[in-house]
Amino acid sequence: MSIGQVERGPAGARNGTAENPEATLKLKVTRSEFAAEGIRLFELRRPTGGELPAFTPGSHIPVRVPNGSLRNYSLCSDPVDHSRYVIAVKREEGGRGGSISLIDNVQTGDIVEVLGPRNLFELTDSASSYIFVAGGIGITPIVSMVHWVRARDDKPFKLYYLTRNSQVTAFLADLNIEELKSSVTIHHDDGAPENAFDLWPIFEKPTKAHIYCCGPRPLIESVKDMTGHWPINQVHFEDFGSDLVRPRSDDKPFKVRLARSNTVLEIPVGTSILEIMRAHGLRAPSSCESGTCGTCKMRLIAGEVNHRDLVLTAAERVDNIMICVSRAKNDELVLDA
Repeated sequence: MSIGQVERGPAGARNGTAENPEATLKLKVTRSEFAAEGIRLFELRRPTGGELPAFTPGSHIPVRVPNGSLRNYSLCSDPVDHSRYVIAVKREEGGRGGSISLIDNVQTGDIVEVLGPRNLFELTDSASSYIFVAGGIGITPIVSMVHWVRARDDKPFKLYYLTRNSQVTAFLADLNIEELKSSVTIHHDDGAPENAFDLWPIFEKPTKAHIYCCGPRPLIESVKDMTGHWPINQVHFEDFGSDLVRPRSDDKPFKVRLARSNTVLEIPVGTSILEIMRAHGLRAPSSCESGTCGTCKMRLIAGEVNHRDLVLTAAERVDNIMICVSRAKNDELVLDA
């Protein structure tokens, strides 16, 4: 079902999955196709048919990519449709290799392992209206939200979809249809800052709408700044993007000392504290692995941190660290683990 088609009646499950989200599902790639420049769409179904665990708008699934990594990808299919999962993956040349592994090595007919859907970007159904802001590949969770909202006559919405140009814009044909003209604004800046879309008139005066923003870190920070005077429970963010996890030119190796066991771990460039802990058989809770959900927060005992998350407050950063993205500014960090 395209976004322009509206399915009336119940809009999909609102109470999580029908199966254990930690259970491994072996799904068949029934479609793999070009979605935009550098973006590939994958459709996943049960090999023998049948329904998949239900998901709610904004959900993602962890996918085991061919290089062995587990990577999270937002579901962009209609939550009403339980027969398939659809993800759109951007090829991140400077990332950690997960997207390249998936795009280059997975074809139609292959079997991939995924875990059940989970949602860190839950769309509230109590809002009177919605404002969606998507930057680049950040459109993926927003698409499932648009599907759900379109199925309701009483839920007006506005979508602002910001990209560099039409060639890199996924779902362009689906969103650029007559039925959505009054609700969807697609803006291309051609990579020029002076062409950036001005969101301030949208956020200048708070309303009762709920805001959902997903995209690169500069967009998220900008929207955060512009909505600081809105009620905090009405503004929601998510970023699975590589901005937070991509190695930077000033990165350097460092050590992490786990105080309880006096274990010392070497953290190389391009690998997170969380990944090294896993490699040593040390368990640590995690979910988004992009510094946006707060699951892998760990208490900091000593050391200066290069914080790269989007969840900790300034006060929390004094003695906490998100081990999925943040690194040391000096040679060693000491953690309460």
